[in-house]
Amino acid sequence: MKKERLYERLDTYKRASERLTEATKLQIDHAIVYDGVIQRFEFTFELSWKLMKAFLEYAGLEELKSPRATIREAYAYGLIHDGDEWIDMMTDRNKTSHIYDEGEARTIYIKIKMVYEELLRGLIDNIEQELRRVQ
Repeated sequence: MKKERLYERLDTYKRASERLTEATKLQIDHAIVYDGVIQRFEFTFELSWKLMKAFLEYAGLEELKSPRATIREAYAYGLIHDGDEWIDMMTDRNKTSHIYDEGEARTIYIKIKMVYEELLRGLIDNIEQELRRVQ
């Protein structure tokens, strides 16, 4: 992974994270808002694990094959601080592709607002800090 490509991924991730944060700030209690937040969450989560994977490869770790393996390695490396929450987030992300129950969608929406958005946003600082350290 070239340094320039890693910075491109980081920039794309920052924009997605900002859009998710923007969506979670809406104070409208309506299914369309839940759907929009969940969709932005799906996109941001996908970018997050791919960014972690790219960083870990840039740092010299072996090629990682899955989100779960990437999250585990990112936790071991110190790139993320709450591996269990990230695994829970991955599990909820996988559920969102097949969610038909409005109650379950609302539960995930609340977790996005209360827990996941902050974890996703924190990844930006952690990656930037590590990039300064490994350069």
